[in-house]
Amino acid sequence: MPSSTLQWLSLVGIIWLQAIIGTNTNFPAYSSQLKELLSISQVQLNNLAFASDAGKLFGWFSGLASIYLPLWLVLLIGSTLGLIGYGVQYLFITNVISSLSYWHVFLLTFLAGNSICWINTVCYVVTIRNFLSDRQAAVGITTSYQGLSAKIYANIVDAVAPHKKARTFLFLNSLLPLIVGLIAAPLVREIEFTGPNYKGVGFAVMFAITISTGIYAVFSSLQFVTNKASSLGILIGILVSLVLPLLVPLLVKIKEIENNREKLRVCDFTMEDNTNEAGEGNEVKDEDDVEVQEYVVGIIEEVGVKLMLRRINFWLYFLIYFFGATVGLVYLNNLGQIAESRGCYGTSSLVSLSSSFGFFGRLMPSLMYYFYRGKCKVSRPASILAVMVPTSGAFFLLLNKSDLALYISTAVIGVCTGAITSLAVSTTTELFGTKHFSVNHNVVVANIPIGSFVFGYTAALFYRKEGNENGKCMGMECYRNTFIMWGSFCLLGTLLALILHARTRKLYSQNQ
Repeated sequence: MPSSTLQWLSLVGIIWLQAIIGTNTNFPAYSSQLKELLSISQVQLNNLAFASDAGKLFGWFSGLASIYLPLWLVLLIGSTLGLIGYGVQYLFITNVISSLSYWHVFLLTFLAGNSICWINTVCYVVTIRNFLSDRQAAVGITTSYQGLSAKIYANIVDAVAPHKKARTFLFLNSLLPLIVGLIAAPLVREIEFTGPNYKGVGFAVMFAITISTGIYAVFSSLQFVTNKASSLGILIGILVSLVLPLLVPLLVKIKEIENNREKLRVCDFTMEDNTNEAGEGNEVKDEDDVEVQEYVVGIIEEVGVKLMLRRINFWLYFLIYFFGATVGLVYLNNLGQIAESRGCYGTSSLVSLSSSFGFFGRLMPSLMYYFYRGKCKVSRPASILAVMVPTSGAFFLLLNKSDLALYISTAVIGVCTGAITSLAVSTTTELFGTKHFSVNHNVVVANIPIGSFVFGYTAALFYRKEGNENGKCMGMECYRNTFIMWGSFCLLGTLLALILHARTRKLYSQNQ
């Protein structure tokens, strides 16, 4: 029987993967420089941001692959696609390759965006299967680290080559996921273990480490801290925080050894005591089974993708994500140009801030569900509704021209977008089941490239309309109409979330 330590090691491996696969989130940090290097317009730059998200349109390929192929192979396929997508762009930027057209770069960006789906699918499948009864907690912890991706990459670039951002980001985007994928491949696998996995100790320590990491990330993103501390020092702190989760499997292993010694000691006294000890072991197993029943049976109905597409709840859920998290992601993709148009040139600081607050946004739902699930049960649609409201307010706050409004809005949008992204994983499993999750969820997130194109292209048109003859725009007018439009769409998404909550309230009440 596999040790429960392996379960926790798989979670650590997924944390490492999630921390470096958010390669598309660091696009705003070098988008302006890339625009100059490629001599492209704002509309073409927005198309590249769309191309990265458009890779998710074919994310369902990775879902099918996870059913028929070993998960380690799916992971390495994703890493290799990223190596090709970003690597060839790097060779072009450094003049090693000189024959790439804009559309070649577009297709390579598309391929790189699709690579994230493959790695994400492996992370979600392993997390849900290894921690079924606590999937919200496990998914929330692991996906929160994806919120750190932009910060990790930005700190590495600031420490190594702050004046060559575009080429350095592309170089890191191509190699880091492959390197970490090779390291994590032996760990990231489904563990069939029916004994006690010491979830109380494991999740308590893991939450403490994750929260500490988030606090450090937010604090080190503040302007007055980055001015005093070196980028290398901040980076070292982040890397140390990524090693700390290894303490959890270590503690679980120590706990296992202690329990095994206790069992052997009891067995030396009487056979009766040994029988009692075995009975206690069965009780632990039964408790786990009861917990699984409590959070699975009564909500989950196994639904295939064809049936899912005929459900009203699916389209409500799809549009809520479309008008919520996707609008937030489009804002973050355009953060570099937005900051520049307002005369705020601390783009790296803003990207780090949004990344750090996105980290907490992804973590908060799992933290609340894990520690308050027996006291206050709130449905996933209700939780999504709760975070849609401040997202709308943040877009309208951006109409204020102060830098403070920009920083506050960016932090709020980062938190809420991260929260919806985390909640969506559990929402998909609860509305449509776990059996077809790898395909179903990739269909759900297909709204991201659609929204990226629609919202991003419209924003680019507004930007170009207000810009000068060189295609550059400075001032609040550049994005004023865009913010009003995005805020209005978020309000519509809030209304749809209210409708979905009303439709699923009876379903969730069956589990209380």
